[in-house]
Amino acid sequence: MPELYSWSPLCKVSNVRTAYRCRAYPTPDQVAVFNRTFGCVRLVWNKTLVERHAAFLQRGERTSYKQTDAALTAWKKTEDLAFLSEVSSVPLQQTLRHQHTAYANFFAKRARYPRFKSRTGKQSAHYTRSGFRIKDGLLHVAKTDGSLTVAWSWPDVDLTVLDPTMVVISREADGRWYVTFAVDVDQPDPLPATGHEIGIDLGLTDFAVTSDADRIANPRHLARKARNLARYQRRMARKQRGSANRRKARTKVAVAHRKVRNARRDFLHKTSTALIAQADTIVLEDLAVANMARNRSLAKAISDVGWAEFRDMLEYKAARAGRHLIVIDRWCPSSKTCSHCGHLLPRLDLGTRHWTCPACRTRHDRDINAAKNILAAGRAVAGDTSGDACGADVRQQGSSLLRSAVKQEPRAARRPA
Repeated sequence: MPELYSWSPLCKVSNVRTAYRCRAYPTPDQVAVFNRTFGCVRLVWNKTLVERHAAFLQRGERTSYKQTDAALTAWKKTEDLAFLSEVSSVPLQQTLRHQHTAYANFFAKRARYPRFKSRTGKQSAHYTRSGFRIKDGLLHVAKTDGSLTVAWSWPDVDLTVLDPTMVVISREADGRWYVTFAVDVDQPDPLPATGHEIGIDLGLTDFAVTSDADRIANPRHLARKARNLARYQRRMARKQRGSANRRKARTKVAVAHRKVRNARRDFLHKTSTALIAQADTIVLEDLAVANMARNRSLAKAISDVGWAEFRDMLEYKAARAGRHLIVIDRWCPSSKTCSHCGHLLPRLDLGTRHWTCPACRTRHDRDINAAKNILAAGRAVAGDTSGDACGADVRQQGSSLLRSAVKQEPRAARRPA
């Protein structure tokens, strides 16, 4: 299934990074080379991670990329790890760079601590320009014989003139092979203005409800495939560990997950693209998805709906289309504030889907009312209006981390001691 990704900083720049991901069909000899490369990449990552971990915990030292690169060179000269020289050095060095970035993100509190790579999950190798070449529309990868067959699915893009900065060869857990071409392209022209603004309230009953009272149904991809997936998982659990039958059963489980993942991603792409085309300004609420997923009753449903991925899609598509995306603070009491008069309810249970404002007697649908309040909060911030409780800690097309505001709700009075 071909996929098109785009990464760009959320500001106006001349170039953006775009990635074309398509199926690959390597020959048996190429499969052997790539599998050997994946194993070496995994070994370098895990061995470097062990030494970094020991240096930090035992001696309190941080390891630089230069030190890991020198260690890799020394490993290749040993008898036990001499086989590292049999594969291309480019993906091995890229692995060291990725781990250095992972540690930098961890120390900057942008990501969790790097983990070890497993042989049963997705495998990938990153090749920079020195590790591949494209000649006459054919991809040639270092240390492999012949060209790698790819299924190019973009007729408006000529592969013969494509100048990728990086090529990623990957093998999914279900056994499928993919090639990703990372390309720097010119910033596309912005979409024509619509003069429309919308606020979006994300949920589980409905995937999204807009301030225009439009409802986008939750497709519940995982729930629809849960029975088949559970059957495949039971079959895999009955197989002996390390056996060929267990490996075949694991592949069937991975295929089932891939179908769910592709269906979800297709839905999120179509929904985000439609919303970007519909409005000049889109306002979202900053949801703590990781914290919400700790609820055992709702964890599976929250993970299935894909809120975080949906927000990422809106961010890069808004930047590419010249739209304005605003993310308001998560503590905004959007559901229990009257969008007509501003009255704030002291409490509103999650099961209450409709309520009547005691101040102005307006009847509200919970989700539509929340979407209207989210839009109002975004407008307040865009207009630099102060004093709006929903407008605290708002991010407008930015990538910096948010700082949580004080919860904007009345607190119970306490009797003085």
